[in-house]
Amino acid sequence: MKNTFLFWITFVFILFPSCTARINGSLAEDGSAELTVQAALEPKMAALIYSVSTLMGSSGEQSAKPILDGPRIGRSLAAAPGIKSASFHNTGPTAVEGSISVSQVDAFLAIPANRGGGRFIRYDQAESQVVIEVDRVSGPEILALISPEVVDYLSMLMAPVATGEVLSRAEYLGLVRSVYGKAVTDEIAAARIYASITFPRPISRIQGGTASGNRADFDVPLLELLVLETPLRYEVSWK
Repeated sequence: MKNTFLFWITFVFILFPSCTARINGSLAEDGSAELTVQAALEPKMAALIYSVSTLMGSSGEQSAKPILDGPRIGRSLAAAPGIKSASFHNTGPTAVEGSISVSQVDAFLAIPANRGGGRFIRYDQAESQVVIEVDRVSGPEILALISPEVVDYLSMLMAPVATGEVLSRAEYLGLVRSVYGKAVTDEIAAARIYASITFPRPISRIQGGTASGNRADFDVPLLELLVLETPLRYEVSWK
């Protein structure tokens, strides 16, 4: 049997832009899944957001409200397609952790029919295979399903996945550097998502990561998703 759990990487990439995140998860035989997530904004990016909030506010003091609102993220995710439940809490003003339970893998973040329909997770039962692919068309649609606040955040970063502008990775980093400086640009370029996923049986084939027994490990650069210069494609098969 072949299957995959790589949709979590794409999801967390979009949900927690310009951060370092760690994901641990497991996929059951029946297609349900459990996931735990820890994510924190990088220091320079957090300082930038605080500065923007201050400029937009009525006082010169930084807001005590967390930049990443754990409970609000949990509520938004709980209402998304394919998710059974979600719960997040803050471990600091710029850090969250939580858990997500998925009941229908192939329905995860499916695009509504009134916006073109389609699923970025393609499950072929006859071939016992799931392929995940995100490109410049599907990326913005998936993003819009998660949270308008995240769209605003990525727009502030001028990320092509939010703005729709066609840029190469080098062009995007050059744009960010010209507006926000080298420190923020370096954080975006260095930010990564680390994931470790346990499958029901030993993995026989993997694309986009490494395998050891029934565990798949992934190390994914944030920049790839923010720009989508080339489509992101992931696949895992197991015996």
